[in-house]
Amino acid sequence: MPFPETRARRLRDHPVLRRMVAETDLSARRLVQPLFVKETLTEPAPIASMPGQRQFGPDQIAAEARRVADAGVPAVLLFGIPAEKDAVGTQASAPDGVVQRAIAAIKHEVPDLAVIADICLCEYTDHGHCGVLGEVAGRTTVDNDATLPRLAAAAVSCARAGADVVAPSDMMDGRVGAIRDALDAADLGHVPIFSYAVKYASHFYGPFRDAAESPPAFGDRRGYQMDPANADEALREAAEDLDEGADALIVKPGLAYGDIIRRVKETFGACVAAYNVSGAYAMVEAAAARGWIDREAVIREILLGLRRAGADLLITYWAAEVAGGESRYA
Repeated sequence: MPFPETRARRLRDHPVLRRMVAETDLSARRLVQPLFVKETLTEPAPIASMPGQRQFGPDQIAAEARRVADAGVPAVLLFGIPAEKDAVGTQASAPDGVVQRAIAAIKHEVPDLAVIADICLCEYTDHGHCGVLGEVAGRTTVDNDATLPRLAAAAVSCARAGADVVAPSDMMDGRVGAIRDALDAADLGHVPIFSYAVKYASHFYGPFRDAAESPPAFGDRRGYQMDPANADEALREAAEDLDEGADALIVKPGLAYGDIIRRVKETFGACVAAYNVSGAYAMVEAAAARGWIDREAVIREILLGLRRAGADLLITYWAAEVAGGESRYA
């Protein structure tokens, strides 16, 4: 019925009713906390471009995971920085690698916390690219097919160490199928794959490359990460990964890509995670430090926007804060 019989404000004016009829939530069960573990650290080290975030040594990572779990976060996403790097990222699949040791330590300390292992070679290669290099048409680039066995080996190694989920973020063609086959052959068929199916070559990643110590030594990653101008391509990438055995899809970045999250969710109906990346985090923290924005209100608005777009899960550096202060962010 028209105004004045219909008044939408009736449900907005009452604070209790306003919360009761909210369509979108930031429940702690939807949150994933990224963590960085660096092999050479003996105490936590602040990440300058990500205020409030730190790298942890292998001996501190379990305690940090406990803090995250106690806040109510159900899962962490692990990134590793090894002491030694080489051309093919050998340490990514080493049984005693930095992430493998971190996984084992976390599962021992907090067995009910889900551990997701990011699978990529950029943190492990001395050139900083996400795969093995080769020559194509006279230029040096990432050799897609030569990279697949290395990614599969890393995934199997992390799963054997106790990872509950493996999450390939490299954007090589065919890597989900290669990892799925390798996991199944290793009697690890129960381990899910959360694929970074839609990962754009974004300028929002700058602070992450400081945190993971993984900037490319030459060129950039546009040859394998997606063009921000493309949307239909995202659906093709997601479809391929699902066909190859992905159990959930990750869209990265989240901020500025709500339309992609929505299209992927509506097209496939699969579990979709949105990664609110380092650049989005750093912008909010920098603006808040200058008093230009209401920090908690903006965090809530960004994460609600990602959920509203269709994200089932939120990978965010604010996960422990939001979970621990769930009533403030509700």
